[in-house]
Amino acid sequence: MSLLKFQKLQGAGNDFILIDDREERFDLTNSVLVKFLCDRRFGIGADGLMLLRNRVGYDFQMIYYNSDGNESSMCGNGGRCIAAFADIIGLKKEQYLFLAVDGEHSAELSLHGDEYLVRLGMIDVVEVEEGEDYLYLNTGSPHYVKFVTNLHAYPVVDEARKIRYNERFKAKGTNVNFVELVDGVLCIRTYERGVEDETLACGTGVTAAVIAAFQSRRITEDSFAVKAMGGDLKVGFVKKGGVYTSVCLEGPAKFVFKGEIDVNF
Repeated sequence: MSLLKFQKLQGAGNDFILIDDREERFDLTNSVLVKFLCDRRFGIGADGLMLLRNRVGYDFQMIYYNSDGNESSMCGNGGRCIAAFADIIGLKKEQYLFLAVDGEHSAELSLHGDEYLVRLGMIDVVEVEEGEDYLYLNTGSPHYVKFVTNLHAYPVVDEARKIRYNERFKAKGTNVNFVELVDGVLCIRTYERGVEDETLACGTGVTAAVIAAFQSRRITEDSFAVKAMGGDLKVGFVKKGGVYTSVCLEGPAKFVFKGEIDVNF
């Protein structure tokens, strides 16, 4: 058995286990361990787990796992939280450049009391598929966006699973977002693949919702507020031709607790 040190951070209720793995001791293939650590009853409990590693040419590398134990595509709130984590463990910069699974990202952060405000640069969105009652796009992770009414009472999990496990998506999965425009704010509820449940927030999902709303002409602004179940976020972008560029996700990241756990790794 070995002691594994970790910290827990959350961004708008999206919670993560963060591990300083600059010595590269964590077995990247140990999906059983990751799943155990993320388990809310038998482990620490989180929507996902991230390793911070050294990477030449960058301030750090972000390696992200969903709570099912599998390495996953980009996590926007995770990207914001790992930037705050980098500051907590001593990297101490106002702006970071880091590498994630979908490429490089910049993160600007400032500390306000016990909470960080993090502005994260996201990848360009080059294609938005518009269906009869949905939009589908990739913001670092794939997102299916559907606009609904009476969102607070919407059966998110049941309806999302019909989409996530249909013939098109069941092999690789997709995140599913239900969105409603209320009093000038986009309200969102998200079902995340890999977690296989609704989460309190999803950064790439919030980003997808704003771009989908603009693409479908529900909004005309290129910077817009979003209210997730766990907190408020903001998304901005520049549209050049058919491409959404200079995409940024802004919101809070907060340290929750730190600890040690006995594990085999």
